[in-house]
Amino acid sequence: MLDGCVNFRDLGGYHTVDGHQTRWRRLFRADGLNRLSPDDRAQLRDMGLATVIDLRTVDEGEQRGSFPVDEVPVQYHSLPLSDVLPSPEELAAWDEASYVASHYFDLVVGRGAVLAQAIKVLADGGALPAVVHCSAGKDRTGVLSALILAFLGVPDETIVEDYALSAPAMVLLFERLKGEYPDSVEIVTKMAPAIIQVAPETMANLLEALRSEYGSYDGLAEHLGVSEAVARLRPTLLEAV
Repeated sequence: MLDGCVNFRDLGGYHTVDGHQTRWRRLFRADGLNRLSPDDRAQLRDMGLATVIDLRTVDEGEQRGSFPVDEVPVQYHSLPLSDVLPSPEELAAWDEASYVASHYFDLVVGRGAVLAQAIKVLADGGALPAVVHCSAGKDRTGVLSALILAFLGVPDETIVEDYALSAPAMVLLFERLKGEYPDSVEIVTKMAPAIIQVAPETMANLLEALRSEYGSYDGLAEHLGVSEAVARLRPTLLEAV
């Protein structure tokens, strides 16, 4: 959809267990938004984009640039879901679905306040349309997107399918990174497992772990303190079918 992104997509059209579906053109997920072309920026203005939630670390934003709020006026929220990126040694283990799922679970447990803040931002009046993003649009964005869909009543299998949609984009991202850092191809190649790995069982394992730990998604929402925010989100993100 956007020239400057490889993993920008709409979270609309997903059916829920209670006979609704997520609205189109309300909430988007994406990789980095620092390479947007003039046409991309025009598209975002035309769609009336109101909010950007950036889950990247502070260093990522400083090194790679941030969303062009001067050309596309939005409410921009920097909400780092981690302080630092995983080390190369940690990234080498990201070809194991169980390892990645445990990392995702740790984000929910350890950075629940940040995830809650993002959900509350989206629930504010006038916050939509919105886009949530990180650098790849797969891991941190994948966790937040999964929580939102789960809280709205989207079935686990659909959430897993949405997560898996990032797979082709990660191949494109890997090639882009090799082109952007020609002097560091060896380092980028060592990061390949973390970049390319999009195993459906990773998200399935995360959702199972969350249900086991909190009893239900309603229980998780209550734990995070977002039950009221989710209630406000429902009429803006869901429609009857």
